Amino acid sequence: MILGIETSCDECSASVVKHEANSTVQVMSLATFSQIQIHQPYGGVVPEIASRNHLETINQMIDQALEDAHVHPHELEAIAVTNRPGLVGALLVGVSAAKALSYALDKPLIPVHHLEGHAASVYLEESPLKVREEIFLPMILAIISGGHTNLYCVTHLPEFWPKDFLKKSLIGRSRDDAAGEAFDKTAKILGFPYPGGVWIDRIAQTGNPKAFALPRALSQKTTLDFSFSGLKTAVALLTEKLKGQGILESELPHLCASVQEAIVDALISKIFLAVQEYRCQTLAVVGGVAANSRLRSRLNLEWKTAGLVHSPYFPKMAYCTDNAAMIAAAGAFRFRQGHFLKRDDFLTLNAIANPEV
Repeated sequence: MILGIETSCDECSASVVKHEANSTVQVMSLATFSQIQIHQPYGGVVPEIASRNHLETINQMIDQALEDAHVHPHELEAIAVTNRPGLVGALLVGVSAAKALSYALDKPLIPVHHLEGHAASVYLEESPLKVREEIFLPMILAIISGGHTNLYCVTHLPEFWPKDFLKKSLIGRSRDDAAGEAFDKTAKILGFPYPGGVWIDRIAQTGNPKAFALPRALSQKTTLDFSFSGLKTAVALLTEKLKGQGILESELPHLCASVQEAIVDALISKIFLAVQEYRCQTLAVVGGVAANSRLRSRLNLEWKTAGLVHSPYFPKMAYCTDNAAMIAAAGAFRFRQGHFLKRDDFLTLNAIANPEV
């Protein structure tokens, strides 16, 4: 059993998971405090406020996770914590708590890369430990969130991921904003509160996605990289034009649908290009934007149209956004490999903001 801790941005989360060989990772508990309402007045995450709130809530989340799992701290085999990348002050809260717990309980500590946690969310289950269904490899893994839009070609099951798994398997990434940032920044232009992606998704349900022509950058088939360059400017100019004509409110569903379609088009085109280039039959989409209803419906439909056998995999909604269950799962896989820190080593563990380190 592994306790996971996640404080990389604006969710303070703790989770207990259980993992046995050749099985899925059972989520025994998940306690998360979201800071969305705290940051809404500022239109985005304020790092100092995020760090202070993590300090106020982390002990409560850890206690809640252990209580819900009916697990005594001494029953844990190890502690896993996100130590990179993210807001350095926020990360330090989780890392410090994990180090203190590991020291007090004399348990190994497993530092986890946040994106590796998202990758591990593919294997999370709430049901009691069951035999893991065969996942056909190679698999295209799309991590699409507020801070990252990356494509990976995964060729090994997680118990056999190399230490530099994220670097070795990376095949495409965003050159500017991540997809989640594109959603949130255009939503802010349209007057929606933070986080804006969910509002665009909601309002777009009654809109025409072809109502407005918006740019799709890097549309050429020579790169698997993403770009949302020009989208925000186009939306800002269009918003001002519709305001001037006095029709912004009536056109808002169509504008939201068009914005969403532009972002989803950019994502799907590169995903299918990667599938063809790397000859994959399996796709997993993880991260916050994996919760977008248009992305899910179009991928499922176009996957079948393309004649691909295995339906795209999306984690449950609770495991799409930042959460400690995915960190604990990634920690469980690394623990099985023997990649963990003992007391003499983990006391010097630090938080790292830069994802390249």
